[in-house]
Amino acid sequence: MNLKIKIQKFGGFLAGMVIPNIGAFIAWGLITALFLDSGWLPNEDLATMISPMLQYLLPFLIAYTGGRMVYDQRGAVAGVVAASGAIFGSEIPMFLAAMILGPLGGWVMKKVDKVLDGKIKSGFEMLVNNFSIGIIGLILAVFSFYVIGPVITGLTNVATAGINSLIDVGLYPLLAVIIEPAKVLFLNNAIDQGIFVPLGSAEILEHGGKTLFYMLVSSPAPGAGILLAYSLFGRGTSKKSAPSALIIQFFGGIHEVYFPYVLMKPLMFFAIIGGGIAQIVVWVILNAGLAGYPHPGSIISFLIMLPRGGAIPVLLGILAGVAVTMLIAAAIIKLDRSVEEDEDTSLSDDIGEMLGVKNDVNDETAASDDNRNDTMRSWKTSEINKIIFACDAGIGSSAMGSGILKKKVQEAGLDIQVENSAIDSVNKDVRVVVTHTKLYNRAKQAAPKAVIRTVDSFLNDPQYDILVEDLKEGEVKDENK
Repeated sequence: MNLKIKIQKFGGFLAGMVIPNIGAFIAWGLITALFLDSGWLPNEDLATMISPMLQYLLPFLIAYTGGRMVYDQRGAVAGVVAASGAIFGSEIPMFLAAMILGPLGGWVMKKVDKVLDGKIKSGFEMLVNNFSIGIIGLILAVFSFYVIGPVITGLTNVATAGINSLIDVGLYPLLAVIIEPAKVLFLNNAIDQGIFVPLGSAEILEHGGKTLFYMLVSSPAPGAGILLAYSLFGRGTSKKSAPSALIIQFFGGIHEVYFPYVLMKPLMFFAIIGGGIAQIVVWVILNAGLAGYPHPGSIISFLIMLPRGGAIPVLLGILAGVAVTMLIAAAIIKLDRSVEEDEDTSLSDDIGEMLGVKNDVNDETAASDDNRNDTMRSWKTSEINKIIFACDAGIGSSAMGSGILKKKVQEAGLDIQVENSAIDSVNKDVRVVVTHTKLYNRAKQAAPKAVIRTVDSFLNDPQYDILVEDLKEGEVKDENK
């Protein structure tokens, strides 16, 4: 497994703990934006909920979810108790500790139960089961209180000091050099949920009001600038398809739709980095920030999480990000004359097809992953009762894709469920998985028995219709491109 896939899997695991609890983050963000003394509707009594929710509720939810991911309910309980030591023993929100201790508690509980399996005398099962959780929880809680909590506090202080030093010397915008390419390579969850969300939450708890950290990865500006440049200055199918993608990306917060537009012209990495730097410069100068975590990363989420009086700084930063990205991307498009409009790249053709734009170029595209030459798998339609549409975090792009596919399956009169899932949480026994091309290897590892179909975008890719036709004909095989 290469390093990129390992990082993607790590980011997906982190997202698997955070994403199911996003509703709680939004509730906390709204309460903060409304009732803080600097909020829209200041209320001293209701504002007393802000700190406990951030300090205790949200980390406990993450720990519970992490433990449950590893070992169901018993793992969830063990994970929460394990994380309690660090959470109660620290003055900063222990999100990272919860992400470590929740799964750790579940893993230890799973191992202990495996050792005890078959060795408990009849009638003592409940006693042993309950006390085993209690004893394991006690040990891990003490360990997390004296070890994990202080270590996480120290690391958080170091990270905060490092970022503050960048601010002091005017280098904060250089974070965009890491953030923007990482997003296109599906590493956004690892850096956002693993680094910036915990730092942002700690900053709000300490200083109140708002934080810039919530905006760094979630901003739709660089992606919107890319799509706007293609809409105005692109050629062929990329020009026709970009406006539809722009609406979905900017207003729907589904960032994955702009990734192919960057990847088909690698120089576009400079455009998104430039736009990312521009927006951060404006935000730092104007002291911009959000009161809550915006998820998904759409302009609508940003508007909802604005602190009182904070609209202009945030929106000017987004405008700067869009404008600079668009100008750099437009220059790249204008200067790149190596491909004529009627000979647009195959990736550009795919973009047009997946967005429902007719493409007059009749090129056949082959699977680019050499690992796909393994033994072909197939399932009869009668053996398939569920199709899983998977993305990195299991929300957003896969929810949109599963909705499109579900409608087509229903219209075809097929009695098959279509569900969305995080790719690393796909059941190993599932028989058909649909995912993004770049997630193929992870899908194959997660579901080794499944027929895997990939799309180049989560929009209306031709693969949806191909899959439905195969189902109607009675058999689904590995990709037939």
